[in-house]
Amino acid sequence: MRLSSIISAAVLAGTATAEIKPLPVPKSCSGVSALKYPMTAAAGWSAVKLLGGLTQPRTVIWDTEGNLLVLQNRKGASVHTFGADGCVSSSAMLISGGGLNHGLALSPDGKTLYASSETTVYSWAYDAATRKISGQKTVVRGMATGIHSTRTVTVSTKDPNFILVQVGSNSNLDMPTLNKATGRSTIKVFDVTKAPASGWNYNTEGEVFAYGLRNEIGWAEDPNGIAWGVENSGDDFARTENGQRRDIHIDNPAEKLNRLGDPLKTRDAWFGYPTCFTVWDPAGFPNSGLKTGSHFVISPNSTYNDASCNKDAIPPRLSFQAHSAPIWNTFDKDAKNMYVTFHGSWNRSPATGFKVVQIPFTKLADGSYDPVAPADSRTGYKDIWSNNNPGSCTTNGLTNSNCIRLTASAWDPAGRGLFVASDNSNEGEVVLLVPPKA
Repeated sequence: MRLSSIISAAVLAGTATAEIKPLPVPKSCSGVSALKYPMTAAAGWSAVKLLGGLTQPRTVIWDTEGNLLVLQNRKGASVHTFGADGCVSSSAMLISGGGLNHGLALSPDGKTLYASSETTVYSWAYDAATRKISGQKTVVRGMATGIHSTRTVTVSTKDPNFILVQVGSNSNLDMPTLNKATGRSTIKVFDVTKAPASGWNYNTEGEVFAYGLRNEIGWAEDPNGIAWGVENSGDDFARTENGQRRDIHIDNPAEKLNRLGDPLKTRDAWFGYPTCFTVWDPAGFPNSGLKTGSHFVISPNSTYNDASCNKDAIPPRLSFQAHSAPIWNTFDKDAKNMYVTFHGSWNRSPATGFKVVQIPFTKLADGSYDPVAPADSRTGYKDIWSNNNPGSCTTNGLTNSNCIRLTASAWDPAGRGLFVASDNSNEGEVVLLVPPKA
């Protein structure tokens, strides 16, 4: 069943309906504290904090009434209404506990809610008018536990019967994932209308959309239904050539923006992990001929080398500074730009990330969407909201930091701008980023 262009555009904007009442942008909201950590907005942009005191918010979406749903790691999912002043007027827990840690999605009609724990994807009937759920079901089960515990779940914008579910790697170099049957470093597609009563088994059932993805935490579909994903790449790498070992971990491998393909048509697309990685800074690969965006192997040999990777694996469409840790991405209303939240590094000195970036996109002559910058660009995105001094950011674990740790990224259906979140364990926050006036 193909959805109408109106619904598809509305889902792209982060809501299940196009009929959301416009709201004003408040200068501040009563009872909401100042931003926990200082940030700087690009020229023309502004930021207003709308929610604080949350527990590690990871994902934000909207229902058909324009209410904001927030997945809070390990706490559950909350629902928030807005008043005429544009501030949050009420907040309540929609789902409590259950180990939910990242994934949250609504069907295009807004009547089915999905959320994920590390091992399971659940669904409920959802009523946006009453902001209530009922009839919990298990849709997907049996996902492996490991170092990457988040499980992104989204609904296809082209057919609401299909959901996409992601599992990351279980180590820095998870070599068994060369075999897609491991059910790790992969995105699978499941038909929810045919799910057995106990739910689909992730490892043995469903169809492989894409694999060789170390940790593809977020993705968004463009107006044509093509999925674009952001990938966290490897840590602490060295390159060994002709018996010589060279540390490359500060600026390589790059994080990635991948054109994943059409979730209803693409199958078994391989993006290289755990064999092939992407160059950010070519200076780390002297005399190799590699450039930003090229694939490389950690230890090239006569059997498998850089050329093998560049022949076999699908390359990223664009690369990001190593260790930026992209978490979520979203398009604006007309897909003229993609926005990506960078969680920030924990293993680079000086630290990097801790910002929101904008990637200009264009519509090509054949009707497809593509970044404006070439694949070997290191300037294909620009900061729109960033930490004043990212090099001073410290981390203790993955969320405790003296800087904002950006997660959610979704466009506001009320027409105000971009919603982002921080899952810093010192305070979870949701912030509205308001773009320059046209």
